[in-house]
Amino acid sequence: MGRKSVLLAEDEDGIALALEYLIAREGYDTRRVADGDLVLKALEEAPPDLMVLDVMLPNRSGYEICQMIRRTERLKDVKVLMMTARGGEVERRKGLALGADAFLTKPFATADLTAQIRALLGGELDA
Repeated sequence: MGRKSVLLAEDEDGIALALEYLIAREGYDTRRVADGDLVLKALEEAPPDLMVLDVMLPNRSGYEICQMIRRTERLKDVKVLMMTARGGEVERRKGLALGADAFLTKPFATADLTAQIRALLGGELDA
């Protein structure tokens, strides 16, 4: 089996570059998209093992995308880690209610991100 894949949906380039680096350093294949419509296209082309999904994206919100993932049979096994700079409990609860497996509030410690990713992907890399 190949390495696990992560699709990163983040529209801010600086944040995306840092997250891509961290995720790749953990040994996961990583793709990045910066727009809600492009997320849907990327999910159609190659469903990832994990979707790291910003709530605020151009064209479609992370909430819309999470709902779509949970309603699509062939995407039902995709894990969803949502993140937002809007740190309210309401946002976290909404994301989890819509089917996110985990939720992080920006800014977050890199150790928290990598721990969440490992936990969602089973903690082991398929080498």
